[in-house]
Amino acid sequence: MKKTLIILLASTLMSCTGKAESAAEPANIKSTEEKTVSMAVPQGYVDLTYAAEKSVNAVVYIKVTKTGKTHKITYRDPFAEFFGDFFGQRGYTPQQREYKEPDSRGSGSGVIISSDGYIVTNNHVVGGADEILVKLNDNREFSGRIIGLDPITDLALIKIEGKDFPTLPIGNSDNLKIGEWVLAVGNPFNLTSTVTAGIVSAKARSLGANGIESFIQTDAAINQGNSGGALVNARGELVGINAMLYSQTGSYSGYGFAIPTSIMNKVVYDLKTFGTVQRAILGVSGGDVTNYIDAEKAKGNTPDLGTLTGIWVNEVSQGSAAEEAGLQQGDAITHFNGKEVHKMSELQEAITQHRPGDKVSITWLRNKQKHTQTVTLKNSQGSTKVIQEVDVDEMGVSLAELSQDEKSRLGLPYGLVVKAIRKGKMQKAGVTKGTIILDINDTRLETTEDWEKVIKTTNQSSDRTLWIKAIAPSGRKQSFVIDLAEE
Repeated sequence: MKKTLIILLASTLMSCTGKAESAAEPANIKSTEEKTVSMAVPQGYVDLTYAAEKSVNAVVYIKVTKTGKTHKITYRDPFAEFFGDFFGQRGYTPQQREYKEPDSRGSGSGVIISSDGYIVTNNHVVGGADEILVKLNDNREFSGRIIGLDPITDLALIKIEGKDFPTLPIGNSDNLKIGEWVLAVGNPFNLTSTVTAGIVSAKARSLGANGIESFIQTDAAINQGNSGGALVNARGELVGINAMLYSQTGSYSGYGFAIPTSIMNKVVYDLKTFGTVQRAILGVSGGDVTNYIDAEKAKGNTPDLGTLTGIWVNEVSQGSAAEEAGLQQGDAITHFNGKEVHKMSELQEAITQHRPGDKVSITWLRNKQKHTQTVTLKNSQGSTKVIQEVDVDEMGVSLAELSQDEKSRLGLPYGLVVKAIRKGKMQKAGVTKGTIILDINDTRLETTEDWEKVIKTTNQSSDRTLWIKAIAPSGRKQSFVIDLAEE
């Protein structure tokens, strides 16, 4: 449940004042430009009490429990070696005991986004949880259930049963401005309903922690337990889900990061509607133009792409929307769907708001010449079809980890044994009870979590084929091929 990068926000409330006139200069001789600047400066204190009152009741405390696994361990009874024959036993017989790992517990925050009990939080808060307890600000407690998880954006959607729950209106994170005041609301260190304040320090920030990132950076204090809490503007609107703290010590040291609602809205809709995120892919890899230019200058080169901002294209995926548009290595993308993009995180955020099948325009520079093309975005499988979440139960097997005794007897360092099988994809492929599955798509299967992860990952890929390496109960090596696309 712990992460190296942690979670939430806070700062000291400051006043922002500006003088309408200078004491040394009469107002009537001030330039028009000076008057305009002066009028734009806000007067007095920033009042965040309305936003705080509106948000504390909609932010919940989430407590999760992950049940410890039960293992069978083989042990030696030291007395059996000496007294075995005396009590009529012949030789030493290994014995087995069951050992249960202790349950693991963690906590975080969440935001109620609908009166019927839908709650947004972080994937790292509830992912892998066997029990979820949700506690409201009025001390009511509910059992939560997972609707959907998206590790790539670190978002999760859970639900509690009931009605008329307090909610937060969802604002548009695109309208946030650098320097704007925001509140972070959550439960740091189990201190429920904690409100802290800060400003927006940056937008579209990437840290390399998740697959898709475009964080809102703030100087509000974030600490452990605030994950999944709300980032709220002065109007009391949800503009982000607090996700991480940048720290070398594990506690607040200056900056927190939130997932913008521009990304959250799309993920939540897809999880509710399809059970999995329908993720659009452009099909380019690369980086910020500024980073590319700096790297080339370090080599003694003087690159001239015709722009100092944008996305430098390093590779174009075969069969992708980018390839169909005509993009090539060395191009510099400057606009996505008519909106200027300055860096990769901005492009990722813009693409995240679309689904496979959406038509968008791409503008790029090649040899300093501008090109614009309308393309149809695709999914990871190279099509525009809806990707359905795979139900692992449809595979038709019950698996268990090999015990230490089984590993020693079979000479295997890892593996999952088929304890039971019924009609399904595995039985159709020829798998039988007692088969030991070692690898799928070159991924070692050491735990049942490995099995579930590789199934779901393969289902999202362009090649939905499972290549299975196994051993029959007799010890004979086996291999199976399963196409997840087949009905």
